[in-house]
Amino acid sequence: MTFKDSATQFELVHISMIEPDASHPRQNIDEASLAGLANSISKVGIIHPLIVRPASSAGHYVVIVGERRRLAAMLAGENIVPVVIRDCTVDEALEVQVFENIGLGVRAALAPRDMANAIQTIAGRFETQEEAAQHFARAPTWLNQATAAANLSEQITALLDSGKISSAGAAVQLEKLAKKDGNKAASLMTQIAQLPEGEAVSKKVVDEAFSAVSGRNRKDMGVSEAVPADYAPLPITSAESITPARTRVNPGKMKQVADMLGLSDGDEEALLVRLIDEFLALKRA
Repeated sequence: MTFKDSATQFELVHISMIEPDASHPRQNIDEASLAGLANSISKVGIIHPLIVRPASSAGHYVVIVGERRRLAAMLAGENIVPVVIRDCTVDEALEVQVFENIGLGVRAALAPRDMANAIQTIAGRFETQEEAAQHFARAPTWLNQATAAANLSEQITALLDSGKISSAGAAVQLEKLAKKDGNKAASLMTQIAQLPEGEAVSKKVVDEAFSAVSGRNRKDMGVSEAVPADYAPLPITSAESITPARTRVNPGKMKQVADMLGLSDGDEEALLVRLIDEFLALKRA
């Protein structure tokens, strides 16, 4: 009988009766992400049961899927964990482990704005931002970044929803530009609204507009040529002009980290800010 056809049995099992799979392809687990998962489990418990198979010892089980949850549950001090018991061979277990983690839609992070709205709703239950951030085991600066996409103006939200803005990160930066220089932002939004169907403004274009308004130059952004103080982006008329700058970071790794943090994998600046916040929060813990 294959894994697909095997019987399914749900049980609550003492965590000491669950053994790790020595041949599991995941051999390296990031301690910071494990601590974050442990915080989640301590707050709401294990959301998705572990998938296990019977071990050679009676009453014991081997993890098929959920080793991070097992370790995080131990870190959170949990004794009883929910499991789904499936009987399968070692070879079948490996296939399940690969398909679970291969990233073909088995599990997908919320879109950045959806995540921002959800986090803001939860944060609203607390009296202060500090208390809300502490609930997520994060710094208050993380909360500001995480909810920024939930506080866009109606006009910018409409452009984002219509696909004229490439990402939530670009929309957030445009919101910052609007607060700094309303006229410049209004001019850029007019250009964006006039983009042909299927084209979108990239975060790079918004960043350059914001940099010009802030009086910074391109040298601050790692480019030698200065941006004139009266710089304004030209109308975008081709797909080439809206393509984000190529990054030297492995795109697969960027997507993996972005998924873990609930961010758009194309928004390098937001990803960097979140990673810094995560690191500082970990050091303060």
